[in-house]
Amino acid sequence: MALRVFGIDLGTSTIKIYRKGQGIVLDERNIIAIADRKNVIAVGDEAYDMYEKAPANIAVTYPVRNGVIADVANMLTLLNHFMQKIFGSKRPGAADYIVAVPTNITEVERRSFYELIVNSNLKVGHIKIVEKPVADAVGAGLDVMTARGVMVVNIGADTTEVSILSLGGIVLSKLIPIGGNKLDESIKSIVKRKYNLYIGDKTAESIKKKLACAIPQVEGSVKVYGRDVVTGLPAEMEVSSDTVYEAISEYLYAIIDAIKIILERTPPEISSDIIDSGIYITGGSAKIFSLDELIHKETELKINICPDSANTVVNGLGKIMEDHKLSTLADSLKPKTFVR
Repeated sequence: MALRVFGIDLGTSTIKIYRKGQGIVLDERNIIAIADRKNVIAVGDEAYDMYEKAPANIAVTYPVRNGVIADVANMLTLLNHFMQKIFGSKRPGAADYIVAVPTNITEVERRSFYELIVNSNLKVGHIKIVEKPVADAVGAGLDVMTARGVMVVNIGADTTEVSILSLGGIVLSKLIPIGGNKLDESIKSIVKRKYNLYIGDKTAESIKKKLACAIPQVEGSVKVYGRDVVTGLPAEMEVSSDTVYEAISEYLYAIIDAIKIILERTPPEISSDIIDSGIYITGGSAKIFSLDELIHKETELKINICPDSANTVVNGLGKIMEDHKLSTLADSLKPKTFVR
């Protein structure tokens, strides 16, 4: 690969870019604010500050949904802005790009990641694709090149992907439409139902970060502000951890069900490897308190919560571009089995 290489993780909620030799050079919200359908007002974290606060003529949207590019034009605008931010006033030279893509998506969706780079303002050398679970496992510090099987569960913003990997490829993979955003929506819904209080997505996310717990024993509460459903006036309420647990427990068990389905279909020789090493949990929602305790209780397996769980994919891209022994992971689409 060329000396100048970038790894791009286009997440539903955030975009992360790794530059070879420098590490993560960009970590911002994957969101854009556009006025009157044509004028870009803000991108990234600045646009996120406007989310749920903008007037009617300013649309604040996420161009990636469920892990795939849903709005190509806005994603292209975002990428151009972010790369310009990285390069600054310097004219960007030719570079190679490695892009992390979800596993079980259509060829059209997969190609959209490739074409995004091609159609950008960048001078493009080679473009390579890495399956997200592979990058995820590498970023978690796992050796995916040997015959020893590993299991990784990535709980993202819109999706959770459960994968078994061995010999640099994906043996089994299951993607379910449950992630941090689904937990936020459920918290919004239960607060509205139990407290007659309408709250925004940001408030729901804040509640989740402060109170979300995978087991019901932990007690706590937090004051939140919103709009009273009955009077329509601003109001303040105290939301308890019991309420949050009630909101998220169903989805946590759905993730556990997906884990069990994959474990049931895992080849016996790989099952013995997983018994030894356990399950590795990554993604932004891996930090939910006592999540490891709940999954261990349901599977009776060792659970490893990765320390930098939100950045495992982009760090994996970095390791693949920095270590020539891993370079073979970055160009071929490995055979895989999808579990429906």
